[in-house]
Amino acid sequence: MKILITGASGFVGGNFLQRFSSRSDLDILGVARRPIPQPNYRQIDLCQTIKLDFKPDVVIHAAAHVSPWGSKQQYHAKNIAATQNVVNFCEEKQVSKLIYLSSSSVYYRDEAQLNIQESTSIGPDFINDYAATKYAGEQIVKGFSGRHVILRPRAIFGPGDTVLFPRILEAAQKKRLPLFKTPEPVIGDLIYIDCLTDYMLHAALNEHIEGEYNLTNAEPIAMQPLLLSVLERLGLPKPKKTLRIETAMGIATVIEAAYRLFRLSGEPPLTRYGVSVLAHSKTFDVSKMLRDFGPPSVSIEEGITQFIQWQQNHA
Repeated sequence: MKILITGASGFVGGNFLQRFSSRSDLDILGVARRPIPQPNYRQIDLCQTIKLDFKPDVVIHAAAHVSPWGSKQQYHAKNIAATQNVVNFCEEKQVSKLIYLSSSSVYYRDEAQLNIQESTSIGPDFINDYAATKYAGEQIVKGFSGRHVILRPRAIFGPGDTVLFPRILEAAQKKRLPLFKTPEPVIGDLIYIDCLTDYMLHAALNEHIEGEYNLTNAEPIAMQPLLLSVLERLGLPKPKKTLRIETAMGIATVIEAAYRLFRLSGEPPLTRYGVSVLAHSKTFDVSKMLRDFGPPSVSIEEGITQFIQWQQNHA
């Protein structure tokens, strides 16, 4: 089977390319914006018309602007325009299946949400531009004339993570990481990177996999004890400040406004999205995933241990 994976220089796409390229039954080509000296990789800009001398059976579109901070132009170009170009490429090459890596954030509200199902209502308002443009990408993918799969993973972590834990660990190192006062413990789902890429490959290889899927490790966990445990195992300082959610959200609002007004570079140390994700429970019904994909290949505890070992080796 011939598979094209976009975003192959990033966390998810790169993991997929590295794990499965050696399989004799697969011919995988990775594409992304950055140069990588690898024979089955091409440097291309998905925001432009895609021209490749490769006719895949399946395309996995994992490329995106995944940061919770950015301009509307960045999100539109990398999450909407690029997705349309991928669909156009699939139509031109008569690809049989398109797999789109969306995000669980399409569901998010600024409140606790438990047992989110694939049928849970989405929009019309979104928690940020990332969520809005990922959902817009879903609608583009649904217009593809071939078969499609939409995957909505929740909080991807593991060796090579560039989004979830790095921000938390950096804030802890700088002693800027607060804890939040919440009326009840914050419970959340996560998914380990190898579990996700296993599921991506399963979706590519199995003809009966179609439609939308929530993807997690099927192990909802108390987020604050997990975070404190990771910090302790890495020898990082534990947070000393405890903030009410309303206070943290107010501080984040002011910081974001300053960054936009003065066009400051980088990402704000505290964002409203970051506060909302850490302060509100988010759990998912993954019965459809378990039925069609099977149980995760790696447990949360095993995944955390692998991540900590990787972090210690790359500190």
